[in-house]
Amino acid sequence: MKNILEFRQVCYAYHSMDGEVPALENITFSVGEKEFLVIVGPSGCGKSTLLDLIFGLIRPEHGEIDGDRNTIGYMLQKDHLFGWRTIEKNILLGLEIQHKLTPETHAYAMELLEKYGLYEFRKKHPNELSGGMRQRTALIRTLVTKPDLLLLDEPFSALDYQTRLNVADDIGSIIRKEEKSAILVTHDLSEAISMGDRIIVLSARPGTIVRTLSLAFDPSLSSLQRRETDTFKKYFSELWKEMNNIVP
Repeated sequence: MKNILEFRQVCYAYHSMDGEVPALENITFSVGEKEFLVIVGPSGCGKSTLLDLIFGLIRPEHGEIDGDRNTIGYMLQKDHLFGWRTIEKNILLGLEIQHKLTPETHAYAMELLEKYGLYEFRKKHPNELSGGMRQRTALIRTLVTKPDLLLLDEPFSALDYQTRLNVADDIGSIIRKEEKSAILVTHDLSEAISMGDRIIVLSARPGTIVRTLSLAFDPSLSSLQRRETDTFKKYFSELWKEMNNIVP
């Protein structure tokens, strides 16, 4: 499997008048084509910092990151849809910014809306959609620019529990159908196991990789179906013990 992203001995620290605060130390990992990687760890361990490094918002102080940042899409905790723009106009925003809105890319955007059940809502505004539909819109807005890698920074955290389960299942299925690589940051161990192919566990700050867990599920299972298996329970028990061994 070809790697589309590689971290080699990456370190990063935040600097202020009060001194230096190490955030990440000696981070080494890779992400393969069509792989769904999940990163978990205690609060403040540098998970979101890791995504910022991947996207190029900040640069590592030591180490190397290899990957084409021009082919990365970033999906944040909130959908950040513009209330005054229709759903159609919202998903076209990235194409407009990149000066890539053409009849062909517009047709592709409409194809995604049709494919994932939002075409009939294209003339609606965000406040007319459910939380789950808004998140699906945000994902399509990201997919329409055809990124090779998707970064998901706790994109379901603002949703109620039942909606969160359904939206995670929905978005996980879309990412796999579109054959994209993805990196998800989450605090939710169940979410990590139900969606990922591989899980990286970070220590308390400064974040270091304390374990990498490869998941072996039947590929035909959805994230909701994974939760019903004995394999899911085994992985959850392993991760729970690992997280409890991490000293905050």
